[in-house]
Amino acid sequence: MYFNGVYHLFYQYNPYGSVWGNIVWAHSVSTDLINWIPLEPAIYPSKVFDKYGTWSGSATILPNNKPIILYTGIVDAKNTQVQNYAIPADLSDPFLRKWIKPDNNPLIDADVNINKTQFRDPTTCWLGQDGYWRTLIGSLWGNKGMAILYKSRDLMKWTKVQQPLHSVDGTGNWECPDFFPVLLRGTNGLDASYKGKNIKYVLKVSLDVTRFEYYTVGIYDTKKDMYIPDKTSIDGWKGLRLDYGNYYASKSFYDPSKNRRIVWGWANESDTVNDDVKKGWAGIQTIPRKVWLDSSGKQLVQWPVEELESLRGHKIQLSNRKLNKGDKIEVKGITPAQADVEVIFSFSSLDKAEPFDPNWANLYAQDVCAIKGSTVQGGLGPFGLLTLASQNLEEYTPVFFRVFNAQDKYKVLMCSDASRSTLENAKTMYKPSFAGYVDVDLTNKTLSLRSLIDHSVVESFGAGGKTCITSRVYPTLAIYDNAHLFVFNNGTETIKIESLNAWSMGKPKMNWSFGHSSY
Repeated sequence: MYFNGVYHLFYQYNPYGSVWGNIVWAHSVSTDLINWIPLEPAIYPSKVFDKYGTWSGSATILPNNKPIILYTGIVDAKNTQVQNYAIPADLSDPFLRKWIKPDNNPLIDADVNINKTQFRDPTTCWLGQDGYWRTLIGSLWGNKGMAILYKSRDLMKWTKVQQPLHSVDGTGNWECPDFFPVLLRGTNGLDASYKGKNIKYVLKVSLDVTRFEYYTVGIYDTKKDMYIPDKTSIDGWKGLRLDYGNYYASKSFYDPSKNRRIVWGWANESDTVNDDVKKGWAGIQTIPRKVWLDSSGKQLVQWPVEELESLRGHKIQLSNRKLNKGDKIEVKGITPAQADVEVIFSFSSLDKAEPFDPNWANLYAQDVCAIKGSTVQGGLGPFGLLTLASQNLEEYTPVFFRVFNAQDKYKVLMCSDASRSTLENAKTMYKPSFAGYVDVDLTNKTLSLRSLIDHSVVESFGAGGKTCITSRVYPTLAIYDNAHLFVFNNGTETIKIESLNAWSMGKPKMNWSFGHSSY
């Protein structure tokens, strides 16, 4: 949340180890979303209503400029879940270090029609035109995922609305729901309680079964308290994802200081638990992203917050460079293990786009990427970046495009393939070929790509942020000064680098202080 000039990040954290357990609400603050001060935990198990765990939830800034947190408490060894609240102990403290959990908790118990062990993660509250506050709680019944809706006049006494705001058969448990309005035009964000016209709504859920984030765009019928996805939004496992890679449990918030909505997701580790123990930590927050509705009205667009550019250091540029089949050009003069790269590719013709196999129609994009990887010669593509690469390409994580001719249209596949990212080969390592399709107009015969590279993570944004993919990778050779970055083309169609801008990235401050406070 953003409160009185300070950003507050609350996150699930185990203070006693680098494996899951003993979960508290850790708390860090910042004035720029980049440099952070860690504080003492804001919420931790201490009461009968959260003795066995303090799980996810959300913050809401009330009209009197007072924040309130709703969170899930675990009350017994059977994993029974309830919804609690916490408030700041001292609003004059600029960092809101201490939070109080009043004795009238829990606010919401599961009734007989709710699975009490799958009932968690309340959303930011929004105020309806009828004067009632509302919040959503993720759950399931049988195998039907659902976002259960509750209403309250005063945020203390809550009533369940008879039907869920939305539910979908066969999707399993819904975690970390997020529900917010978006403008039909422009990139500005909206507060959750916005009541104006010319808006759509977005419902995002984290699917426990697949461990991916899905969303739809639609309308919110405020009279019936129901969300209806647009016909252009697939509702389920084949639907749009916020990120097609290692990205989960995201949460968005409205930032009034810059009139934007920011979404922030979690990327867990993909190596072994033993590696996590050796590191002494596990899981990272990705770079915060500004999010808005694409001009088509069909999907979201995401882009790293502008503050990230403050970390940019030495810059190198390439332009008007051709890449014939099999060519690769090394990007030298920056720190490839920690870099920000923006590139625009162009091509003179779509004629060499290879046919899209009808047998792939029911496959996920990542399955097609596994078949048509970066080394499989194509027509128009594969072309893109080889990130975190060793000198002789024993290790590399390619991020690339491939264009297919699907009879009446062209399909653009974007991949971030971790399968060759490391020589480590533990059976429990997760090294998939992440991929998504990019809904982009190829009339001008260009495609853009931005990749943020940071040692064990590659966050990539295709076509200005229409398709996003995060990969967690653990090279053994391509580390620190031994990492390399290449631009490549393995298609028969010549690709031109219209422009490439790459920056060495500095390190943010993670244990520093404002003024007299020190940690």
